[in-house]
Parts: sequence; C-alpha cells; structure tokens
Amino acid sequence: MPAKVTPRSVDYSRWYTDVVQMADLADYAPVRGCMVIKPYGYALWENIKEGLDRRFKATGHVNAYFPLFIPLSFIQKEAEHVKGFSPELAIVTIGGGEQLEEPLVVRPTSETIIGHMYAKWVQSYRDLPILINQWANVVRWEMRTRLFLRTTEFLWQEGHTAHATAEEALEETLRILDIYAEFAIEDAAIPVIKGRKSESERFAGAVTSYTIEAMMGDKRALQAGTSHFLGQNFARAFDIKFLDQNNQLQYAWTTSWGVSTRMVGAVVMVHGDDQGLILPPKLAPIQVVVVPIWREEAQRAAVMEAVGRVKRALEPEVRLKVDDREGLSPGWKFNDWEMRGVPLRIEVGPQDVDREQVVLARRDRPGKEGKTTVPLAGLTDAVREMLMTIQADLYRRAVAFREANTFYPEDFEGLREAVANGFAYAWWCGDAACEAKVKEETTATIRCIPLEQEPGTGWCVVCGRESRERAVFARAY
Repeated sequence: MPAKVTPRSVDYSRWYTDVVQMADLADYAPVRGCMVIKPYGYALWENIKEGLDRRFKATGHVNAYFPLFIPLSFIQKEAEHVKGFSPELAIVTIGGGEQLEEPLVVRPTSETIIGHMYAKWVQSYRDLPILINQWANVVRWEMRTRLFLRTTEFLWQEGHTAHATAEEALEETLRILDIYAEFAIEDAAIPVIKGRKSESERFAGAVTSYTIEAMMGDKRALQAGTSHFLGQNFARAFDIKFLDQNNQLQYAWTTSWGVSTRMVGAVVMVHGDDQGLILPPKLAPIQVVVVPIWREEAQRAAVMEAVGRVKRALEPEVRLKVDDREGLSPGWKFNDWEMRGVPLRIEVGPQDVDREQVVLARRDRPGKEGKTTVPLAGLTDAVREMLMTIQADLYRRAVAFREANTFYPEDFEGLREAVANGFAYAWWCGDAACEAKVKEETTATIRCIPLEQEPGTGWCVVCGRESRERAVFARAY
C-alpha cells in the first residue's frame, strides 16, 4: 500500500510536502533551496506551459531566449530595481579560474538585459511593438523555501514588450492579466481575483503591478501571476528610444509579466485532499488510467483483450495509461493513482467483460459516489463528458470554498478575525501607514485592489477615513 500523507487538518504544510514528494512531482536537491522536478511533475509543468504558450502566440507574441548571466552594472542602472532585488542576487566573481573584470548576476529576472538589447533593436516607431516571451530559469536567493512555491532556482515564462505609447503598453499589461486569469480558470480550475498591487507590493521598477490572486486549501493567498506596466523607467535607464511619426525622439513604453512553477504548487493546494493530488483533466499528465482486474489466470486473457479495446478507443482522445504492472493488487494500484491525482480511473474485471461494460471512478469523488458503469460501445463519449464534468466541478468547488471563506469586515477587529480565517474584502483609504499596521498586527498583506469594484464609497477598515476602493487582505505564501 502506498504511504499515506499527513492529513491536512493535522499539519497543512507537512501535507503539502508529502503530496509533492509522494506523488512524484519533485524532490529536494543537494543545493539548499533547490529542487529536482521529476518526470511526472515536469509533465504537469509542460501542460501548464502549453496552455499559456498557445495563448501568448495567439495574441502575437513570439518566443526568444536571453542570457543567464547579466552584468552587475545593468542591474544597478534602475535604482528601484536594484534596491528591490539586491538581497536575492547570486553574483559570479570568478570565471575560468580568474577574477572577472565585472561581476555577473545570475538572472533573477530579465528586464535589464532585455532592455539593453531592445535599445539596439529599436530606432523607429516602425520597429514597435516588440512582443517577446521567454521560457527560462531564474535564481533568487530566498531565505525560506518550499517546493514549487518558493525556491532558489525556479522555472517560468517572462514576457517583455516595448510600445510606442503608454496606452498601448497599458493595454498589453491588462491583456496579459486577462490571459493569466483565463488560463487559471479554464485550465487549472482555479478561481482568481484580478487586481492592482499596492505601492508597497509593487514590482521593483514598475509604475503599476497587476496580479491574479488565488485562495489555497488552507485559506491563504497565493500570487499566481503578475503583469507590470513599467512606464518609461527601464527605457530611460537603457536608452530605448525611437523616432516617432513626427520624427521626434521618444522613449519607449515597456511591460513585463510572468508565471512560474509556483502554479504547480497552486494546483496541488487548491484541489488536493488527504489521499494526495487531484488534477484538473486539462493539465493532468495522465487523464485516464486503466486498471485490469482478475483473480484467476484463466480470466487474464479476456480482461486484457477488453483493456486493449478500451485503449484503442480512447488513445486518440485522452492521455491514457494502462497499469498492467505485475505483483501489485488492484487496491494498491487504485491508491497509487489516487495519490498521483489522475482524474479518471477505468476498472475492467471479468464481470465487466461478460457484460460488455467498464467501471468509471472519479478521483474528485472517492468511493461509491464517484463510480459509474458504462457500456463499452459508448465509452469514448462517456469518458469525454466525464472529464469535462470533472474539470467544471473542480472549478465550482474551488469557487464555493473561496466564497465560504471570504469576509467583509467593517472595522479593524473584524479585519483581524477575517484574515485569520480567509480573505477580507475591506475598504482601504490608500494610506501606506494603514497597510503597514495591518501587516504588523495581523501578518496579512494587501493581496490586491480588485479591478472590479462596487460603486460608492466606504470607511477605511483601519483608520475610518472615507475610502473609494476595497482591497483584499489575506495571509499569503
């Protein structure tokens, strides 16, 4: 029998680490804060990549690649940028056994190196816009790490675009935010809040940062993706200039945006249970597992012939695995695939063969509740519909959980209680002092100021002053 995970109710943090390791997503590397992404975990990441990459390309973006090493002087050109990233930088000072003339920073993010290249590539308004994304690894020297959620090295995509006008750049920033939200909802089955970051939470060097925020299974928030309007800050620092249609020299307007392997952690925490992973079908490396069942060797041939028919019918439609491992009981296999979060299991036994049927077992509904019998003749349509139903039900369940744990406090004590139990939508006056008081006394932060706001005004939950916007306060990863 596969090992059991620590129950979420006992130790949520331990549960998360157990699931990541026992489901074969990742393991700890010998370097502190780094991880090895195992094949099953990497297949999940590849499906996340495909879902995002397809959307980027559909909106005119192209992929490229920029160097891992960045001259330290580049990082220092944008004052706010270097201040924000200095504590996390990994710096190379020796190469080939010799002291380098200039230290090199191991890429924490690529605004600077890409800004340098854009300055070479852009001369005229005809060269704009530039819509480039790269899939890469980055290094940030984190003090406290957790598999997928916060690691010293992680994988991500980072988009970097340059535009002729502020309006175009802001439109791009919000277009990407919509893409991130669409992916989270439609592919990952994770409900997210689209919003603007407060000044204290803004990306170092950005004019405005936007985010999608999700509620995890322990009611904490996770920043699942960010899109930044950089204004002309990096264009001025790296001299990205162009001649406009009036033959006037102008600085470009730029954006940057990213989603990382943190999204894997989000999928684990939003959908998983005490039996392990529950993967949304659109992202699952294996969508359907077929488990043959027989007690006597004489039954084997007939069962496997039926399994072959199932495989031939479904392989063009779904990502499928036949578990024909020897020496393991069906019960052991059931538990193993439940741990790995495979959305749908098909059981084929001697009685099923006789009746020209199979048993479908949903991962998101354990036990008898999730089992149905379907005829072999209609199997393809039944499986297709079942996977669509599971995808939709996972999203509905996540929405219901978030709504049940979202509160609307009207004073500071109410806010304190709300953030201990989930998300708090509360009026905020915009004063950094009020934001800092919440963080100091509750450890919660402003996750975002939602883009969708109710009309009217209210009273700041901290100081009582008139306020025009609600913010989402929560404890976060």
